[in-house]
Amino acid sequence: MKVFTVDQIRAWDAFTIAHEPILSVDLMERASVAFTQWLCARFDDRHPVVIFCGMGNNGGDGLAIARLLIQKCYNVQVYIVKHTERGSADFSQNLHRLNSLTSVHWIDTVPEIQTVSANALVIEALLGSGLSRPATGLMAEVIQRLNNSAGTIISVDIAAGLFTDAPNAPEDIIIKPAFTVSFQSPKLAFFQPQCGEFVGDWDIVPIGLSEEYAAQTPTPYFYTSPSTVFPFAKARKKYSHKGSFGHALLIGGSYGKMGSIVLSAKACLRSGAGLLTVQAPRCGYDILQTSLPEAMVLPDWHWMVNTTVPDIEPYSAIGIGPGLGQDPQTLLMLQGLLKSLTSPVVLDADALNLLSKHPDLLQSVPKNSILTPHPKEFQRLLDYKWKDDFEKLNLLHDFAQKHQFIVCLKGAHTAVALPDGTVHFNSTGNPGMATGGSGDVLTGILTGLLAQGMAPADAAVFGVFQHGKAGDRAAQKCTQPALIASDIINEMGW
Repeated sequence: MKVFTVDQIRAWDAFTIAHEPILSVDLMERASVAFTQWLCARFDDRHPVVIFCGMGNNGGDGLAIARLLIQKCYNVQVYIVKHTERGSADFSQNLHRLNSLTSVHWIDTVPEIQTVSANALVIEALLGSGLSRPATGLMAEVIQRLNNSAGTIISVDIAAGLFTDAPNAPEDIIIKPAFTVSFQSPKLAFFQPQCGEFVGDWDIVPIGLSEEYAAQTPTPYFYTSPSTVFPFAKARKKYSHKGSFGHALLIGGSYGKMGSIVLSAKACLRSGAGLLTVQAPRCGYDILQTSLPEAMVLPDWHWMVNTTVPDIEPYSAIGIGPGLGQDPQTLLMLQGLLKSLTSPVVLDADALNLLSKHPDLLQSVPKNSILTPHPKEFQRLLDYKWKDDFEKLNLLHDFAQKHQFIVCLKGAHTAVALPDGTVHFNSTGNPGMATGGSGDVLTGILTGLLAQGMAPADAAVFGVFQHGKAGDRAAQKCTQPALIASDIINEMGW
């Protein structure tokens, strides 16, 4: 699914209106019906509904939603914030339609808002996605009042005061919804950590915007859906054997950090690799042979750390980093390994930290290699602290293109930046996965997929999606707070 800028979304609406053709007020009706269906599927009419509208088209959505809910016998109150002298044409038409069913309350001053009960649904349709400057004056006061109310806030399309594809200032006044119901495609702001409290749980409802426009309009941003990754999951042929699915090599572990490479190795095998060898310091030999009898172990001569450059000829893919440590002898091993590589490799954890300390090594990393940093590791790779999450996104995009790497920037909606300039935001995963070892599992998955011959870009998008999907299944069984990395491995499968 493509993710468009606010200008592209506005053009998408206009293209649909012109080419379907459809009146703009009828397209608004279509969006309002979709929102109403979403709400009625989740909240019954025992909840009182209070709708706050601005006087633009987002407010027009709110008025249409009010009419539709009244027709479904919900108890609805409607407030309109008089923040301008004249409403949009579609707003005015929906106000006329609503007036035959109920009266509306105009807000000139904030004290005119009545107290909202705890079980009330507060539908916020104040400003929408066309915002070009921060909310001020009466609108800002209303937003603050709503944020302090007891009801469940649901924003229509996007929270009032939140910019769609640019950073807000820390002092900006923005709605803090429990839910955001957006139309047709997600907004770029939905994927930025700094916007999290201004988005809440979000969902997309289709409203029949032009498929032709979506197909022909370029964007670097995509949202990974199940249909995106479905073609990557290939059925196994009947007469396959273990050699059909590659031989992976994982390098990692150090004294006190053997758990990381064990997790990565288990995940690699669960991802479908036919064979797996793990190179680890000698202290990890018994641990690996006992905890993972399915893997072969290549013990380093050193007891504590990895020091030996392996013969890479037998292996179809290599992953390095989990529990690796940053010993000077390990650095020499990494330098030697990178010089011998000709195919993409998976780099994580201390392998990335060593690259950060020795950036000249980046030139030795094969093109299309997969790097899996969390934000702090990425910051160290850049040796730069970004001002906001939108700048971080631009830096991620540029870094992947400059070095021709695939970078999986981990977190909620993990962003997979590809060398072709596209960024793919993941749709799976949950906060329970913010636990030690989760990233090691991802490294194992990606290495296993590469070993089976999957193209690096496909492996990154598919692997991140399946990693999150397994985490979601695990959270359903054991709850998010109780989830540990081993639970993710146990729920792998596609």
